[in-house]
Amino acid sequence: MALVKTASLRQMATFQVVARLGSVSLAAEELHLSQSAVSIQIASLESSVGAALVERTGRGVRLTEAGELLVVYADRLLNLWNEASDEMSTYLGAFSGTLRIGAVTTAEYWLPRLLVTFINANPRVKLRLLFGNREEVVRGLTGHEVDIAVMGNPPEELRVVASTFAKNPMAFVAAPHHPLMAEPTLTMAALAHAPLLVRERGSGTRNTVERLFRDAGMRPRIGSELSSNEAIKQMCAAGFGPAFLSLQTCALEIDAGLMKVLPMANNPIEREWFMVRSASRAAPQVVVAFEQYLRDHGQAEIERQMFNSATALLPLRQLPAA
Repeated sequence: MALVKTASLRQMATFQVVARLGSVSLAAEELHLSQSAVSIQIASLESSVGAALVERTGRGVRLTEAGELLVVYADRLLNLWNEASDEMSTYLGAFSGTLRIGAVTTAEYWLPRLLVTFINANPRVKLRLLFGNREEVVRGLTGHEVDIAVMGNPPEELRVVASTFAKNPMAFVAAPHHPLMAEPTLTMAALAHAPLLVRERGSGTRNTVERLFRDAGMRPRIGSELSSNEAIKQMCAAGFGPAFLSLQTCALEIDAGLMKVLPMANNPIEREWFMVRSASRAAPQVVVAFEQYLRDHGQAEIERQMFNSATALLPLRQLPAA
């Protein structure tokens, strides 16, 4: 109870910065305060808590056990306060806020430009963007580190609000000189014997390709497992093996003739992009606005960026939702 009565938002904000930077001097520089002023704020907060929150080391400071506990609540408190400030600004007619968005790495080929367009139309909006694989993005939603996520199928383990806004064609691809390109009737059975280049476990692309083989009653032969779409593209173009990728990651390589879609039935397939947020929290106005922007412009923006090419004309088949 003493903490509630005596601690201030300023003290919590100062503590949060010290915890993030691990240094009183760096925190003072970021906050435009003197080091003594920062130390006084921390000491006052420790007095309110009744326990030491930081301890000095040779290279700065580190959190005590009490500090590790309190910084979690400091993050939540300050995020909520910033959200309240943004919502009041919007209510008073000045649309603003911080768009905290998480996205799977496959979206990094088109999402940044789309975000620039959104921010340019809403210059008072700030952006916090996290890219990761599917599991990392889900953790961001679970821990409330992000307010909205861009990903493939929504997570089943969370209560979420999810809706689609764009198509995501995916395909087995290979270098033009790869032997599989010469197969007259390439099948999944033949592909199952080739060393396949795949994303790491936990990625949505990996989940999709494993499901395709599972539905065909087969298991893929994993040639290499990589956490980077770029690394997969380079190895695929060099002829190491076929790969399974979103065509949005390799449209340029296909246009340049460095890679081709393998000539087999039901290739490519059509997947969808989802916008996902937690069902347990009210969406900030900036998130509501971004969701509407994705509904209205997402598909057209992605096509404009990615598919000024023949890849847009490839026949697609719909893969049933997981």
